[in-house]
Amino acid sequence: MFDPACPSTESPFRIADKWGGMIVLCLEAGPRRFTELRTPLPRLAPKVLTETLRSMERNGLITRTVFDENPPHVEYALTPLGRSLLPAIAACREWAFANLETMRAARDQYDGVGGSEAA
Repeated sequence: MFDPACPSTESPFRIADKWGGMIVLCLEAGPRRFTELRTPLPRLAPKVLTETLRSMERNGLITRTVFDENPPHVEYALTPLGRSLLPAIAACREWAFANLETMRAARDQYDGVGGSEAA
């Protein structure tokens, strides 16, 4: 789902937290189980995913549904409030793609990459 070269980790925009926007995108097509969320987000530690999902549920962005089956399972889905973030995420992604190289150059200059030191 996410290209490893995706600049989303470099974006200055955060939805819920560092991973919230990516989780919203993962849930755009419908509910997913915890393990189904881990697949497109391999760099996200299970503990951090759990914390992010709890925070997003607390803020009304997602729902958590427990199915009383054997074995039991849980699904996460976007609420209408969470789904309302999709246009904002699309706008942030568009901005990031249009400005990523300029932002990287500014960071390099600030960090002194290429010989010049930041004052």
